[in-house]
Amino acid sequence: MQKVFIAGCGYIGERIARLYRQAGAGVTCMVRSSEHASRLKSEGFTTVVSALDDPADAPMPDLTGSTLFYLVPPPGGGIADSRARNFIAHIPDVKKPSKIIYMSATSVYSASGGDVVTEKSPTDPDSAMGKRRLDAEAVFLDYGAANNVPVVILRVSGIYGPGRLPLMQISQGQPLLNESESGPSNRIHADDLATICIAAAEQGSNGELFNVCDGHPLSMTSYFNACADALGMPRQPQVSMEEARLVMSPLMFSYVSQSRIVDNHLMLERLNVKLRYENLAEGLLASVLTGENG
Repeated sequence: MQKVFIAGCGYIGERIARLYRQAGAGVTCMVRSSEHASRLKSEGFTTVVSALDDPADAPMPDLTGSTLFYLVPPPGGGIADSRARNFIAHIPDVKKPSKIIYMSATSVYSASGGDVVTEKSPTDPDSAMGKRRLDAEAVFLDYGAANNVPVVILRVSGIYGPGRLPLMQISQGQPLLNESESGPSNRIHADDLATICIAAAEQGSNGELFNVCDGHPLSMTSYFNACADALGMPRQPQVSMEEARLVMSPLMFSYVSQSRIVDNHLMLERLNVKLRYENLAEGLLASVLTGENG
């Protein structure tokens, strides 16, 4: 039986877990809370509980022969991903995975000023989160090289889907950046991302990097407006870049000030991926029809 270990089995991880279970694989899910673990156990999954924030509390998983998906987000603060480092440090030497898929983010690139970024573009993150993502990439690649374990990196753009639309921001009328000042941003539907993760495990080669998005960039303002329209809610007010610095949270401002077009051709060609939701209109319609959002 194929063995799969999903560290950080949440919104995307559960989708991956169910796809593998349908294919007859044995799936172990690592989650942060016992409540989450209980729910997954009730569905028949093996579970491990750890937040990876305390080195002494990190698990010692038996990953022998398993495909490892590491989907745990970095902690807040600093430029190193201590969670990824804690996890790697506790993998027993004799219980190594057969392959690692690390879900990184396109924040490892610079803001780019609206330019196209490929997998060969320089990695010069503007944000601390981007620096932590880049640190985790290096940690996994170093581990793979030292232990003869293939590692594939997925640099993922903004994720949306059922239960993952910005209902709160829209309902509160939080301001958006003026459309004229809002540069291109990128996204991927959750169901497509889960499929891409599995394709990377099956077809990706050691050391390969793949940008992950739907290939149809829109500004963040256009995205929020499209979500509001799909949800039947009023659109949010718009402010200038100068005003945005004052009224937006630092995290939101970092999102709206980044501007890049992510090239996904390598993902489509090498992983032989056929996207289910190739554009935002199709993905939003499915998201609204199939789940509550928040």
